Amino acid sequence: MRLQSFGAACTVTGSMHLLTLGGRRILIDCGLFQGSEEMEARNHEPYPFDPADLDAVLLTHAHLDHVGRLPLLVGRGYRGPVYCTPPTAALAETVLLDSARLQVEGYRQEIRRARRQDREHQVLPPLYDEEDVHRTLALLRPVLEFGETTTVGGARVTPHRAGHILGSAYLLLESADGRLLMSGDLGHRGGGLQPDFTPPPPADAVVLETTYANRTHRAWPETLAEFSEALRQSVRAGGKILIPSFAIERAQTILHTLKGLMDSGEVPRIPVFLDSPMAARATRTYSKFGDELGPEVRDALRSGEDPFAPSTLHVVLTPDESQRINKYDAPAIILAGNGMMTGGRIQHHLRHHLWRPATSLIVVSYQSPHSLGGQLVAGVDHVQIMGEDIAVRAQVHTIGGFSAHADQDDLLAFLDTAGSPHVWLVHGEVEAMDAFLPQLAARGLKGDIVPDRQEVDLLGDGFSGGRPPGLILDAAPSDMRLEAGE
Repeated sequence: MRLQSFGAACTVTGSMHLLTLGGRRILIDCGLFQGSEEMEARNHEPYPFDPADLDAVLLTHAHLDHVGRLPLLVGRGYRGPVYCTPPTAALAETVLLDSARLQVEGYRQEIRRARRQDREHQVLPPLYDEEDVHRTLALLRPVLEFGETTTVGGARVTPHRAGHILGSAYLLLESADGRLLMSGDLGHRGGGLQPDFTPPPPADAVVLETTYANRTHRAWPETLAEFSEALRQSVRAGGKILIPSFAIERAQTILHTLKGLMDSGEVPRIPVFLDSPMAARATRTYSKFGDELGPEVRDALRSGEDPFAPSTLHVVLTPDESQRINKYDAPAIILAGNGMMTGGRIQHHLRHHLWRPATSLIVVSYQSPHSLGGQLVAGVDHVQIMGEDIAVRAQVHTIGGFSAHADQDDLLAFLDTAGSPHVWLVHGEVEAMDAFLPQLAARGLKGDIVPDRQEVDLLGDGFSGGRPPGLILDAAPSDMRLEAGE
């Protein structure tokens, strides 16, 4: 039972894990690297294995950093099945088509600039286009159902609820070699739209995500109260209320929360503009698979109510409609992508309103320190947006409890029922994983950090102290939690 990680090893992006069981080769996830130029350059590297030799691909969920390199895999020769849950297949279509569109548009803009400067040869082509995506979607096999076992590449695979986003699963793989749990991304218990993750069965080894393995999140009731108060203060200020949001899970959580607060009278009913075509498409998918969500949302959908539609909701689809919002001269909530304010329609609204004292910016997602959102959270008084210097006079509210990722307490609770497995840590910054190793040792569990690209024996002895040779602990971690459901 051997594993090589070609993404999300000692980092939180680009999840791709090659598992060898009984001579079969199964790829777990195939995600895009996001973040710095150095990190994103890894998307263009050749694969260190032949995609045509893979027996199968398994997806844990549809976030871009878990599915975004699938079209590349297919373009480089993979023609086999890609197994996933039905909601993951539906969301993957939205995510991959949007990714292709953005890449092609970005390439066209960059090549025009490059031609004026005689440097066309320096511009990398898009990784894939919509035609590549459609070839990839034809390979999806949405046959994985929670709690039901399917034979994949010679192994018995049973998906269980991960509680992270719609359709997210952790995977139990059983073969003559042993029992392995691949966590994918696990959700935070007790909040948001998802049911809590299902306690796992005993296993010989666990490959565990560690995005927030060194911290705990604020409790959901406290988060809700903080969000409600920020909204009331913002309404009193009388200007626009800007809420940058990721399109999958976060946008639906905010819409559902706004509806509840307005229906209960805790927050005044003012117009809500959902200015994200991708979020609108994802929300329709959430409604379609509502039986997979928590009881409150599920019951509302069964009764014919739309749990994601505040009574004042306006869905904005075209760029012209988006621009017209800024002419609306009254308080309104604008929910727009993207969550870290590094692009998307939210930049357009920030440029128009950030300099107005009556504007409120409510930040509901983690912000990388070097991103536009990170600068605003840090309290800078000017920012550069779309080439223009903008004064920051808006009130900035930061709400930190909306995370869809498991925290340290959640991860330890997940392991409570898994027996005494060897725990291998992935999808985390080195500092977070290193801080988690003593927590595992205190519970009598052997823990090891999975090295980047180096093959490990999941049932072997691991490394001294849990750290691969040559691992460097960075005093200033990159801290790049960039995915859509952070």
